[in-house]
Amino acid sequence: MALNKSDVEKIAHLARLEINEADIPHYANNLTNILSFVEQMSAIDTAGVEPMAHPLAASQRLRPDIVTETNQRELFQSIAPQVEAGLYLVPKVIE
Repeated sequence: MALNKSDVEKIAHLARLEINEADIPHYANNLTNILSFVEQMSAIDTAGVEPMAHPLAASQRLRPDIVTETNQRELFQSIAPQVEAGLYLVPKVIE
């Protein structure tokens, strides 16, 4: 699959990238090579190949779900400009 100038411009637009007009042929060539490599990789028969390790298959180290921090609400709210019923009061900024 060969990419042309308009393909590269569209990709750049979608990626919100500004590219130099002179660099477009270079990008088109590189992207075409990448797509060709992906096509080659997709065509490989992997039916007899056992999958490599996957991070989701590994056991995860977990810690107990226990609160370790102390409650410092009163300390933090003591320095807040306005507090009411345990909530911070802030000025309205959107009408």
